[in-house]
Amino acid sequence: MKWKELEEEPCSMARTIAVIGDRWTLLILRECFLRKRRFEAFQSSLGITRHLLAERLKKLVRQGILRRVPYQESPKRHEYILTQKGLDLYPIMMAIVHWGDTHMVDERGRPVLHEHKKCGKLFEPVMICSECGEPLLAKEVHTHPGPGGWAASVPPPADLPSEPSTGGPKAARSKTVQPKAKSRTRAA
Repeated sequence: MKWKELEEEPCSMARTIAVIGDRWTLLILRECFLRKRRFEAFQSSLGITRHLLAERLKKLVRQGILRRVPYQESPKRHEYILTQKGLDLYPIMMAIVHWGDTHMVDERGRPVLHEHKKCGKLFEPVMICSECGEPLLAKEVHTHPGPGGWAASVPPPADLPSEPSTGGPKAARSKTVQPKAKSRTRAA
């Protein structure tokens, strides 16, 4: 599979990676969540080349993640503001930070601490079930094809039986489960 083909995959992860999956884009988004908005601020903070930064910002604007707004007329300059689509990436960003804080911290400890404004406590992000409120662990989650997933667009892999069986992989694949609500994060 080629990088440019990811956007066409019937997979939400592949489509998301096509938009935010390179290191510079994630770091630009980090800076946006740290309330940086201007080209020079991104460049100064990240040390990224002007050309590469301009390309990534254009892509984020084209994808509807950032909005480009003029803040100066002469010379014309713009700032980049997270849209709702961009703000919706916050749980992903926090999940990456949490993984880094868990597995990549050196002896000095966490580089950044996060405080929940509402309760005033330092927290660790936790993904929870939108239905029962329990933390989500990979071993406790089952996936099922959705209406726009692989089962709807691609024939089954050769190693699966072609006829439905009683409870085999093909039978599980044919079931479509609709989520009731979006997943949310909760401060632990």
